[in-house]
Order: sequence, then C-alpha cells, then structure tokens
Amino acid sequence: MKGIFKHIKGDRSIWALVAILALFSFMPVYSASTNLVGIVGGSTIGYLIKHVVLLIMGFTIIFTVHRIPYKYFSGGSVLMLPAVFFLLIYTLAQGTTIGGANASRWISLPFIGVGFQTSTLAGLVLMVYTARYLAKNKDLEIKFKESLLQLWLPVGLILMLILPANFSTTAIIFSMILVVSFIGGYPLKYISFIVGAGILCLSIFILTAKAFPDAMPNRVNTWGKRIENFSKSGGQEAYQVEKAKIAIATGGPLGKGPGKSIQKNFLPQSSSDFIYAIIVEEYGLLGAILIVFVYFLLLFRIFITVKKAATIFGTLLVIGVGLPIIFQAGINMAVATNLFPVTGQTLPLISSGGTSIWMTCFALGMILSVSASKEETEESILDDNPLDILHEAID
Repeated sequence: MKGIFKHIKGDRSIWALVAILALFSFMPVYSASTNLVGIVGGSTIGYLIKHVVLLIMGFTIIFTVHRIPYKYFSGGSVLMLPAVFFLLIYTLAQGTTIGGANASRWISLPFIGVGFQTSTLAGLVLMVYTARYLAKNKDLEIKFKESLLQLWLPVGLILMLILPANFSTTAIIFSMILVVSFIGGYPLKYISFIVGAGILCLSIFILTAKAFPDAMPNRVNTWGKRIENFSKSGGQEAYQVEKAKIAIATGGPLGKGPGKSIQKNFLPQSSSDFIYAIIVEEYGLLGAILIVFVYFLLLFRIFITVKKAATIFGTLLVIGVGLPIIFQAGINMAVATNLFPVTGQTLPLISSGGTSIWMTCFALGMILSVSASKEETEESILDDNPLDILHEAID
C-alpha cells in the first residue's frame, strides 16, 4: 500500500473526496439502474459493473494526468483546438440517435459501447486555452481587437458548434470563461461587450432556428418547452420533475434505505440527471446534506490549490477546470429539487455515464498536477545538485 501512495502526488484531501464520491455512487447507480433494465434491457449487476469499470478508467486518467507537469497543458490546449473543432463538426453531422430522439451531442466509441459527448472535451480545452491566454498577457495591456482574434474567435467558434445540440453546456462553458477572464484581469468593460455579443449571437441563432426549423429540429422548441414546463405542469420534463419531487418528499430525515426507492421505477433518467432525487429518497435529508458537504469540501480544497499555485497559469487553470465541476453539481441538484429548469447535466462522479466521468477525472488530474507542482519544486531544490541548478539558471 505504501508503494501505491508513494506515486500519488498532490492534495491528498482531493484524492480522498473524489474516492468518497466514487465509492458512494455504487449503490445509487445500482439501485437506479433497475429502470434502465425495464426500458433498455440487461441487468442491474451489468450496469453496476459498467459504472465501476468507467470509474476505474477515470481514476487511471486522474493518475496519469496528475503525473504530467501542468505547464504542458498550456501548449496542449492550442494543439487540441483544431482537433476539437473538427470533432464537433463531425458530431453534429454524425451524432447518434438515443431513444428515437436527436442526440447530435454524442458519437459512439467503437469496442467500448459508450457514447462520447464531445462538448465536454471542448469545454475542458477552452478553459485551459483561456487560462493560457490570460497568463501570457498578465503583464501586458490587453487590446480588445487583438483579444477578439486570439481569444474570443476560437472560443466563439467552438461554442457555436456546441450550441445547436447543447445549450446548457454552452451556457456553463461561456459563464465559466467569463469568470476566469474576470479573475485573470481581462478588462471588465470588454467583458460587457463580450456578454452583449453572446446574447446577440444567441438571439440570431434562435430566430434562425425558428425561421428554418428543419435545419435544427426540435432544439429551440425543446428549450422553450423546458422553460415553460418549469413554470407550469405538463410535458415530459415536468413529469420527471414531479417524480423527483415525490422522491425527495418521501425520503424523510433518514430515507427509505439503500435500494428501496420507489420513484426510480418512474424516472427515465434516474441513474444520471435525477440521481440526486433517488439519493434523497433512499438516504434522506442526511444523505442529501452529506453529498452537498462533500462537494463543498472539494470546492474548499480547490480554492486551497488556487491559493498555493506558484504561477498565474496554474491559478487560472485550477479555477477554470475546477469551478465547472462544482457548478455542474449545483445545477444537477437544483434541477432535481425544482429550483432550475431541466438541463441534462449529470452529478459529477456519481451519475452513470462515461464522458462526464472521464472529463471530470481529467480536470481533477490537472488540478492535482498543479497541487503537486509546489511539492515537486521544493523537492527538486532539496535533492538537486546546486551546480545543476546554477547551470539551468544560466541557460
């Protein structure tokens, strides 16, 4: 066991919190997957095994990524931007159909049997790219015209490709980029221009979709129905929210017990989008509070890593890839408790699904890489030959 811990770097508290969320997810996913068995087929054990395998792959991603010096993510984001751009175009053109509905946010991964949501990868790349741009210009006066070309043009193109299939993800990525830009010293007056341009582009997109409904079938109508259903009952989304509210209301202080949820049999997305409602029904108010508390602790440790980061890029990188994890968790829980319209956002590290788990783990790996860099710097100063350090300084 000591041999394993020797190779684990970074904030041990983050490792522990991630492990707690992953281990806790086993029972809710196993319980909620009974609904999938009735709809899709298979067995609850099969869905649990798939979830465990995806988590093992996720932890492998964390371990691999956290061993990479985080400075390499800066150049990697530039290399990945063209790849992500063409991947999103391919996804829009070749996106799969799930349950008879248009799902142009997914592509199928051969030999694995898991759908890959390319927008989550794109969001991660954009956050790193934004952190890179702001870090490179930290000591320079940012010129708006230059930033339009170097920062906002790539961001805008990627978000325009995500928007037709996934408005909620587009909104989250855009919001987080604005937060990172503000923290990174991008002028507030320019941010207001970008927000205005974003609203204008969204309005044009909606008007275009309304004028040419065959070009993007059902997407804008789906957004409108979700907002409408949020304010009044009716429709599939309202049905899911009503069942989620029943699950939460019947959970009580301590819940019905693991595996004893009733509403999981009626919630179509009980193992993903609405898994928090199943957790509250089975583990009660106590379980609900504990989950929120674990995410709060994870946010706290992310801020600790931000404070200890040795470089501006490290600071912005942790903020850019860390805050969306907590933000997504908050949105998922807000949807389940009817505080927010249905968005399709999963509960990080708990909901079933491959892409969400892998990209969350990739982000956590980058955070741990930044956290480990301080330790590695101190160790290198202690262990390296002073002459070698002098030669590096001269070079």
